[in-house]
Amino acid sequence: MSKIRVLRAKLHGMTVTGADLHYQGSITLDPLLCQEAGIYPLEFVEIWNKNSGARIETYVIHGEPGSGCCVLNGAAARTCQKGDEVIIAASTYAEPGDLYQLKPKVLVFGPGNTVRQKITYEVGQTPDLDFEFRMRDTDTGERIVPGM
Repeated sequence: MSKIRVLRAKLHGMTVTGADLHYQGSITLDPLLCQEAGIYPLEFVEIWNKNSGARIETYVIHGEPGSGCCVLNGAAARTCQKGDEVIIAASTYAEPGDLYQLKPKVLVFGPGNTVRQKITYEVGQTPDLDFEFRMRDTDTGERIVPGM
């Protein structure tokens, strides 16, 4: 079976703290938040703007640790305004059978780009489903039911 592109890490609902059209293209992120989610410097990520619907891809550079920064640079600055909420996703390629071991980390943000919730995505198997999607609160271990 061929590899599929899957989510590896996600920063959900981060607020854009700046946009710098004249800086070299990229997204500047707080390295402590990247480390917690498992997103690396120079890694390509997709950015989805919840306010405008714009979708772009660029690479990560690190800003000031602990700053909560999320700055779109270069051409990417045209797609987001300060104050917009974005979703930042890193991906990888995996065989479908590898999904059982892959446990993407998701950080959900609140005001001031503080982490409001930590979620782990999981894929399991049931008698009826070869691939059952699950979400768990990383801190409590409680299962989260999507759409509820």
